[in-house]
Amino acid sequence: MEVGVSTFAELTGGEPIAAGERLLQVVEEATLADRVGLDVYAVGEHHRPDFASSAPEMVLAAIAARTERIRLSSAVTVLSSDDPVRVFQSFATLDLLSRGRAEIMAGRGSFIESFPLFGYDLDDYDELFAEKLELLLAIRASERVTWSGRHRAALDDIGVYPRPQQDPLPVWIAVGGTPQSVARAGMLGLPLALAIIGGAPARFAPLVQLYRDAATRGGHDPDQLPVGVHLHGFVADSTREAVDTFYGPYAHVMTQLGRERGWPPMTPEHFQALRAPGGSLAVGDPQEVADKLMDVRRELGADRVLLHLSVGTMAHEKVLRAVELLGSEVAPAVREQPAGTAASPGSPEGV
Repeated sequence: MEVGVSTFAELTGGEPIAAGERLLQVVEEATLADRVGLDVYAVGEHHRPDFASSAPEMVLAAIAARTERIRLSSAVTVLSSDDPVRVFQSFATLDLLSRGRAEIMAGRGSFIESFPLFGYDLDDYDELFAEKLELLLAIRASERVTWSGRHRAALDDIGVYPRPQQDPLPVWIAVGGTPQSVARAGMLGLPLALAIIGGAPARFAPLVQLYRDAATRGGHDPDQLPVGVHLHGFVADSTREAVDTFYGPYAHVMTQLGRERGWPPMTPEHFQALRAPGGSLAVGDPQEVADKLMDVRRELGADRVLLHLSVGTMAHEKVLRAVELLGSEVAPAVREQPAGTAASPGSPEGV
């Protein structure tokens, strides 16, 4: 199983930080992730004052210049409010600069700020994504493209350049749990990334089965299609240090999002439940985090797990240590586990 890190280049939640300084930290964190042998580094796209990553391909290009082997992904590219031609060109360029390490993780987006920003109607939320994904895949499949749709000017035998080193350029579909989106990924034969930010990962098992069934109906071999999982998490030398570092910024951010979306505030009790065996938070010492990731692999057949380490701003040196432990201790333990075997039960400490 691949193990990696994702970030939104958070600016708030703990000690505030300037956007430029945070982006430089992200590059340093990704460079370390490459050095300690992690598989993927992913940068999200948001258009809010609490995140610095509105242009993930730019951040990933800076990372590409300082790394050698780690795969570079968006998490996610908000395809619904972007132009598929420019998305393809940006990531093809990234792929060439990184010598074949770029990926697009396309999604509809969990926030809505990009829609009015770029002049799109939220009433067209799903139609925009479906149409733009169709065009993106057409560009990926052919150098010259003829296409027409409702939300973008038509293309009549027009070439799109540059072409990437990878053929095809990897495109994952990222979903938050919508069955329609899961089935679409399967029918198209595209890798699936599940964003699990609460509850029990085991609840997503029916969606993974839906994905594999849809892939079969679409004429694809489901055993050849990877499933990725995105979790919030943090690792430190001790469980107590991990909890003490992670809880404050995480609770701040999740409570803020709760006010926007109608969720209850994050409490120590809720945090403890999420961190317990079977919950969605992978927070603890290296063994505890490895156990949680192995549980996810067993329950969902996951081929990749990305840990979102900085849910809110945290001390940079602690995030660097988390990346180091993830690469040196957690990832090797997870990779050594035979597929289909259960992890040992954890005993998380309280907040």
